[in-house]
Amino acid sequence: MYNILIIEDDKAIRNELSVLLETFGYRAIVLNKFENVVEDIKELSYNLILLDINLPNQNGFDICKKIRETNNVPIIFVTSRNSEQDELRSIITGGSDFITKPYNKYILLEKIKRKLKESNPTNYKELVVKDVILDLHLSLIRYKDHEVELTRNEFRIMYYLFLNAGNYISKEKFMEDLWNDKFYIDENILCVNINRVRKKLEDIGLHDFIKTVRGRGYRI
Repeated sequence: MYNILIIEDDKAIRNELSVLLETFGYRAIVLNKFENVVEDIKELSYNLILLDINLPNQNGFDICKKIRETNNVPIIFVTSRNSEQDELRSIITGGSDFITKPYNKYILLEKIKRKLKESNPTNYKELVVKDVILDLHLSLIRYKDHEVELTRNEFRIMYYLFLNAGNYISKEKFMEDLWNDKFYIDENILCVNINRVRKKLEDIGLHDFIKTVRGRGYRI
């Protein structure tokens, strides 16, 4: 199930979007505070953002630009501002798409579907974060002219970190999401493999690529 983050200060519209998404099989994540949006959403796991422009304290364009510094998640502006200048600015700041209120719910759902499909990593051969490449077919990390091979466990962990680049992932979240019938990870396996990957990354010139913050988890 895809997680969709709603950043909208109008409570009625937030609820409307949330119900729409849940009805059509998505998990809606609703932000209720807007004092420090970019920092707050680092704690969340999401696959796409629905972003309003007119927000308290900070506008959606600035938020989008800051998110784009560390995260390539699709961002669809959902806004009452409908000028060509606004739409152009949404593109310049890193927005993936733009729809005006009142929106046609089927058009919005189709935009969401298409952007999620485009961003699905299974459609790509590699993921890139800060000039570091994760080869999805050969299970390699590449950096500049160097590369290192990953074991199965190491690759799954790095794949998850690349998918959630810019967000802290707790140990509990790792263990919850990387457990299924064919793959199981516990805290000891997680720590051992992350330490091994760190050593491999250092060997190719990548120091402190995986960051750890006590109480928050890991991030790249």
